[in-house]
Amino acid sequence: MIHRLIGLVLIAIAVIVGLSYYLSPDDLKDCPRPGSGQCQKAGAIIVISGGDTEARTAEAVKLYQAGWAPTIILSGAAADKSGPSNAAAMRKQAEAAGVSAAALVMDERSETTKQNAQEVANIIAQRGIKRVILVTSGYHMRRALAEFSAQLPNVELRAHPAAQDKHWSAWWWLTPWGWWLAVGELLRIGLFALGVSR
Repeated sequence: MIHRLIGLVLIAIAVIVGLSYYLSPDDLKDCPRPGSGQCQKAGAIIVISGGDTEARTAEAVKLYQAGWAPTIILSGAAADKSGPSNAAAMRKQAEAAGVSAAALVMDERSETTKQNAQEVANIIAQRGIKRVILVTSGYHMRRALAEFSAQLPNVELRAHPAAQDKHWSAWWWLTPWGWWLAVGELLRIGLFALGVSR
């Protein structure tokens, strides 16, 4: 009985750790600052609204201020159609943190991850950018990478999830909401693989 219980605990730990690593890849985790090789600077930092938009924006600003890229692309339509777009709110937050208005580019039309990728791909093409850093929440990163990779096949795409997120942390598996997010993303990734994404 005790051996079976230990086996179940080990399986549960493996599932939790595996899901955490799978959903939240971070290509900059071994890069304390921009430099050479894997740590080269990018042409732009892309930040997608949704979930904890403020945390995502703060992470993009942190990368910008550390010299990772000269431009931040803010992507997201208005959650409340009577108010400003998410991109506009993100712009306000970035400017308040000291980012120059000239360094900020907005996509205010995207309402889904797929639309984020499509609209940002147009901006990237117009500017001839060849390397970008994608910022979103940890649970959303794997699906966002899939959507953006499909729209930006000739652009080097690096993932960097927000370090602080009110919806997602290292302890996500202790809450029903954490499991809801994880399982929901896995289902959406499956739909993407089947050619049904949004």
